[in-house]
Amino acid sequence: MAIDIPTRLALLKKIHLFYGLKEDEFTALAEELDELVIPKGGVIFEQDTRADAFYIIYAGSVRVVRAQKKKERQLALLVKNDYFGEMAIAQNRRRSGTATALVDTTLLTLTRAGFEKLFKRAPQIKANLEISVHSRDLARKSQFKWLRPDEVVYFLSRKNRIVLFQSLALPTLGLLLPLGSLALWVYFAPLLIFVLAAALSFIAVGAWIIWRVIDWGNDYYIVTNQRVVYIEKVVGIYDSRHESPLQTIASVGIEANQFGKFFDFGNVIIRTFVGKIVFENVDYPAHASKMIEEYWNRTKEHVQSMEKEALKNAIRKRLNLPLKQERGFGEPAPQPKKEEKPPKSSAAMMTLLKFLGANTLKLRYEQGENVIYRKHWMVLVLESWISVTGSVGSLILFIVRLFQLAFLPDRFISFEGGFAVDPWAGAFLIAALPFAGWFMYEAADWSNDKFEVTNDQIIDIDRKPFGTEVRNAASLDGILSTSYERHGLLGNLFNFGTVYITVGGTKLAFEDVMDPATVQSDIDRRRMARSAKQNEAKLATERDRMAEWIATYHQAADTFRKEEEAKKNQKPG
Repeated sequence: MAIDIPTRLALLKKIHLFYGLKEDEFTALAEELDELVIPKGGVIFEQDTRADAFYIIYAGSVRVVRAQKKKERQLALLVKNDYFGEMAIAQNRRRSGTATALVDTTLLTLTRAGFEKLFKRAPQIKANLEISVHSRDLARKSQFKWLRPDEVVYFLSRKNRIVLFQSLALPTLGLLLPLGSLALWVYFAPLLIFVLAAALSFIAVGAWIIWRVIDWGNDYYIVTNQRVVYIEKVVGIYDSRHESPLQTIASVGIEANQFGKFFDFGNVIIRTFVGKIVFENVDYPAHASKMIEEYWNRTKEHVQSMEKEALKNAIRKRLNLPLKQERGFGEPAPQPKKEEKPPKSSAAMMTLLKFLGANTLKLRYEQGENVIYRKHWMVLVLESWISVTGSVGSLILFIVRLFQLAFLPDRFISFEGGFAVDPWAGAFLIAALPFAGWFMYEAADWSNDKFEVTNDQIIDIDRKPFGTEVRNAASLDGILSTSYERHGLLGNLFNFGTVYITVGGTKLAFEDVMDPATVQSDIDRRRMARSAKQNEAKLATERDRMAEWIATYHQAADTFRKEEEAKKNQKPG
């Protein structure tokens, strides 16, 4: 059965790639599309072949895989209303993978010539295509390990490069330090200390610039067929992933200043039932928001259909009829449980990393579903400055004494009249040991104080090295309110403070955590997600109750009908 033009138009208007087309342009595009039916297991195109068409899935699902070094890597698992094949056409290259129909699939196709004609007719959609191609290209390079096998990345972006250039302005000015040191050495005093200062400052500024670039490259904004995600990572210090399911989105908006409007970048604000996620300074914010809205609307449609299907299944269950299990847009496929023991080398590496403490210095990290926070490193600095000063001071005095003894080697170690070591050098070295031990104790004490947020509770852990552990926990259900405060100049300058959680008649405090606003948001998000889950359970109970009533009515109606028919069939007399 051919797909009529109105049906094609309705499908095209849902796809963000064609955002901005006028009505006549939509109609012209709908008329140019060809219909293609692929049976289950049929190959749509093969890897490394010439790209000659663009595809939209009208019905069915498609798997795209890439063969690499005799292994197969899944690039995408696509369903109804998804499109594919645009990257090879837009970049004039061969197919990056092989596309296969997982079930009987109906496609709408546009030839390369039709695609080029569309560009000439509506050049404004090039921005939409650029977002799509950039997102998929970046997703394939990034390879996020936390993605589910059936999860498709539709949108992936970093902050605009202008933000990177702004962050590099101060480090670039810092290059004046080594240049100034070299100028002093050349024109005023040719002392070795100026060359050493120039080399050290150049290394420090270079490291600063590299760190800024890496920090910019570690932040991602992601939209998949299941969730919206914001990844923020500061190497060795901070590692976070804020996410919300697509079905929890309440609204999508954009904001941009005049500078951002001129260069077409700004913020996309995604408000959800469990908080807010902001995609800061992304390219083409209007197009990005339309893309998010498309998948949000698709999720809403799917949730509504699934709710109806859930009610039907509840009724089928009461009537002892077979259930229908269908997976639609955004719904994760069930994953088989695999119990595989890691190889000995992998287990040894994990043991080594655990011993070394891979997360020892991180202020925020995740273990499975749990989020763990530590006190800000400035707290460690304030608590350990005496031990650090003592250790460093003793070592400096020891090194200075070694320089002095370099010209008097016989005074450092003497064998005349027995073995003897210079008393001052020995005293400075021995003095550093207790200070170093003191610092190690304070660092371990700082690292052992943790604040943990799980899916059902919050936990405050205070453990002394070689001592007792105090553990306070409270259920997310019992939280009445949350608030946070930043105190003093250091708290505001380094962005750390205390988050207060009121639970019943008591108050827990996550003290001196980095970015307390984000910590508060994490707690509120988990609390509201748990509340939403409980509400869903209540709705399921109500649905089952309604299904019981409907099934009882159906059975009673069937019984009454049979009784009525029996009465009519009874012979008189």
